Amino acid sequence: MKSELIVDVQPDEVAIAFVEDDRLQEISREKRNIDTFAVGNIYYGRVKKIMPALNAVFVDVGHEKEAFLHYLDLGNSFLTLRKYITQVDSDHRSIPDIDSVKPEKELNKEGQISDFLQVGDMILVQVIKEPINTKGPRVTAEISIAGRNMVLIPFSNKIMVSQKIRRDSERKRLKQLIQTIKPTNFGVIIRTVAENKKSAELDSELHILIQSWENALKAIQNPKPASKAKKNNDQDIRLISEEIGRTIGVIRDVFTPDFSAIVINDEDMYHEAKQYLELIAPENAKIVKYYQKEQPIFDHYDLTRQMKTGLGRTVGFKNGGYLIIERTEALFSIDVNSGSKKLFEDPEENAFRFNMLAAEEIAHQLRLRDIGGIIIVDFIDMDSKDNQQQLYDHMRELMKHDRAKHNILPLSKFGLMQITRQRVRQAVEVNVTEVCPTCMGKGRVQPTLLFTDTIENNIAHIVSHYDNDSIRLELHPFVYAYINQGWFNSIKRKWKRLYGIKTRENQNLGMLEMRFIDKQGNILPLDEHSEEKKQ
Repeated sequence: MKSELIVDVQPDEVAIAFVEDDRLQEISREKRNIDTFAVGNIYYGRVKKIMPALNAVFVDVGHEKEAFLHYLDLGNSFLTLRKYITQVDSDHRSIPDIDSVKPEKELNKEGQISDFLQVGDMILVQVIKEPINTKGPRVTAEISIAGRNMVLIPFSNKIMVSQKIRRDSERKRLKQLIQTIKPTNFGVIIRTVAENKKSAELDSELHILIQSWENALKAIQNPKPASKAKKNNDQDIRLISEEIGRTIGVIRDVFTPDFSAIVINDEDMYHEAKQYLELIAPENAKIVKYYQKEQPIFDHYDLTRQMKTGLGRTVGFKNGGYLIIERTEALFSIDVNSGSKKLFEDPEENAFRFNMLAAEEIAHQLRLRDIGGIIIVDFIDMDSKDNQQQLYDHMRELMKHDRAKHNILPLSKFGLMQITRQRVRQAVEVNVTEVCPTCMGKGRVQPTLLFTDTIENNIAHIVSHYDNDSIRLELHPFVYAYINQGWFNSIKRKWKRLYGIKTRENQNLGMLEMRFIDKQGNILPLDEHSEEKKQ
């Protein structure tokens, strides 16, 4: 199986596509230059509210909505960690030696959070679920520093090995190895990819994770604003450790030696990814490639079309069947339809075959959209208990490749299947419909014959306000093909001669839409009254 990672870096967003055998499997988007409160970020926040009925508190970490912290997320070593962090915060000259910290008593699972936290207390927390809809982030006080081969947990002292490492001899080797190299008062979770890794590599990564922890402690002593998203006068609230960029995080979590390419269209991020891969897998660093072609990177790899066809409300699958995927406040609903086609004359066999095909697309859609929470699937009704059991087993088998934690229940008597899937971020949403850019949805447009005149008028306006050597015009592929007709005498070459402007196609644009892009990738305004003038 050919696995690739395609990264599209734009001025305001980074889109990361995970592709297997040229089919889009996962897509994630991350806004740039804003506070994302990403999973893994560590904050030094202040307790704002205590909710005894929920046995939880709300913590101000700089987001417009307070973060939610439940008692069970304090962790067994909460008292020891809080005592140590208090020492760190009170001593701005040096970091206290963690080896000398005497452990406090562990928390009882039946305790009350109000016995340990009061309004106004400062607390170190880590994001485990990003803000979703109207809810703020969810946080834990059990801090962990994630690496490629292991996860470091301060004040844990436990060594745990991934259950996916099956061989007892390898599990024993890894536990003994980590036991000999880890410092006191640190716990370690050994990840699956650590299997058969040499001691020198694991020792090197352990030191890097410990250094990351120490850098976080230094950030407690040297205040750094927690967020720009919320104007907060509390200078004590601060961002302690920021999770590595989403691109590097995806490489860390999904990379295997089977990857054939990691393609990035931004030079800085290309070098960052290459350096990271040289650190974790030097022999594979050559697969990181810098994309420099004129055509948008997602268009080149046919990902734009796949997103348009695969992320709408209605999604087709083999043999004419289709899914209707809808989102409500509480859950996602997926309705399975066979369309007008029949695979078999027998209604029961026909329903069974369409349901089996639908299950494959549903498993793909859950990964592609990163759908989390409760998912209700309304399969086509089947009377046979054997068919129902086969469908359930098939769905479980398909979901084995899903990295998110999930649980699947058998079909109910109403023919519904309930799936719960770990949700740590917003589901991916892509608007696959287009509003006419000329009539703005009113239903009447200018004559199509005059559209090239409109484009040329806009070109003349743009080049009079900006440096034409750095401007690129993007058009729908059909319009681009039209202006490219005749080659030497084409409209495209005429505009190049008259205005010195480059033109390329963009599948994301509407039929009668145009876009002017500057050298930095910014979209230039077409409003003739724009205050942005040529320098």
